[in-house]
Amino acid sequence: MRIRYSTEQDGRSVKKAMVYTKDEHGITFSAVDPKAVYIVEHLQANGYETYIVGGAVRDLILGKTPKDFDIVSSASPSRIKKLFHQARIIGQRFRLVHVRFGSQVFEVSTFRSLKDGLTSNTFGTIEEDVLRRDFTVNALFYDPLKQLVVDYVGGIPDIRKKQIRPIIPLATIFRDDPVRMIRAIKYAAATGFTLPLLLKWQIKRQAPLLAGISPSRLTEELFKIIHSPSAVGIIEKLLKFGVYEFLQPNASQLMKERPDFRIRYMESLARISYEGFKGAPGEVLAVLIQDYLEGLTQWDSELPDLYKNTFVAARRFVLPINPPRAELEQALRRIFKAHGITIKKPRVSEWGRRSFPGTSNKEDSPLRPGELLPKRSRQHTRKSEGAVEQMTQDIPPGSAM
Repeated sequence: MRIRYSTEQDGRSVKKAMVYTKDEHGITFSAVDPKAVYIVEHLQANGYETYIVGGAVRDLILGKTPKDFDIVSSASPSRIKKLFHQARIIGQRFRLVHVRFGSQVFEVSTFRSLKDGLTSNTFGTIEEDVLRRDFTVNALFYDPLKQLVVDYVGGIPDIRKKQIRPIIPLATIFRDDPVRMIRAIKYAAATGFTLPLLLKWQIKRQAPLLAGISPSRLTEELFKIIHSPSAVGIIEKLLKFGVYEFLQPNASQLMKERPDFRIRYMESLARISYEGFKGAPGEVLAVLIQDYLEGLTQWDSELPDLYKNTFVAARRFVLPINPPRAELEQALRRIFKAHGITIKKPRVSEWGRRSFPGTSNKEDSPLRPGELLPKRSRQHTRKSEGAVEQMTQDIPPGSAM
C-alpha cells in the first residue's frame, strides 16, 4: 500500500490518501469497459489527471459488473468535448460531458471545488471533489492504466466492513440533496451493506424533504431502481424507511391497505428484474400499473371512454413521476392487448388540441379501485379505426405527464 501526500502552504507534507495496488484492491482489469479505459487514456495522454470514479469502482472491487462507468478529470468540459468526436456538453448549472460510442454513453465530469460550498459548480482539485461526494464507498478513484485505486475517505475499509458511511456531515447531507436518502437505501439493499444507526435515524426524520424534489429527478431515480437486479429489496427498504411514499404515494398507500396488492406489486417488480426488461420503457410502466388497473377498469366499456379514462387513471397512479406521454401510451396499448383489444397508435396529425376529462390538478388525488371508471355498455366497441380516431382527437400532442 502506498500513501499520497500533498504539501501545505507552510511546506509541511500531509498524508492525503491511501493508494491501493491491483493485488490489494482486487479489481479484475478485464471487467473494465475498454471504452472507459480509452477515455481515461486519451485524457491522461493530453495531460489531464483522470480516473474512473464512483459506483463502478465499488462494484469492480466487489467483483460485480458495473452498469455504467463514470469518469472524472481535471479537464474542463469544453476541453473534453474537443478531445472526443462524439461528445456533447449537457446541463446548465452542473456542466458535464457525454461521450458517445454508438448507443453507449459515458459521463465525464470535471473535478469540483468547495470554494462556494457543496453545491457550487466551480472547478477544483481531486482533494476538493472527493469531499463533495455522498458516501465513502462511492468516492474511490481508479486509474485503469496504472491499475491503482486512490482512496481519500476510507472507502476500501468501509467496503471490507460492509457499511455505508457518509462523507458529508449528517447535519447537511440530506438538506443539500434529499435524493441522497434514496441512494443510501439503494446502495445498502444492492450490496447487503449496513447503514449506521444515526444515518438511519436521519433518513426517517428527513424523508419529507423529498416532497420538494422535481418529478424529473424522482422519475430518474425510480427507473434506476426498477431496472436494478435488487429492485424488490430496494423498494422493500424504501417502504420500511417511509421513503417510497414520496416516489409512488398511490402504490405505497395501496400496499398498506391491501396485502394482496403488495404481493402482486412485488411479484411484478421481481419479474422486471428477472427478465432484464431491456425493451422500451413503456413495457416497464405496463408492469408497474397493470395490477392497479386490473382492479379498476371495466374492460367491456366502450372503447373511446375506456381508453381515455384508463389513461387518466394510470397517469394519476404514477404521480409524481412524469414518464413521457408516449411511454405511458405504449404501456396502455400493451395492457389493452393482453385483454384482446388492439389500440391503434395515433398519428401526430390526428391529435386535437383539447384535453380529455379528469386531468385538472384538483382531480390528481389518489384513486381507489372502482372509483374512476363507471361500468358502461356490455357490448364492446370493436370498431377500432373509427373509435380510436375519434378518441385521439381529444388527446393533445405533447401534453405533460
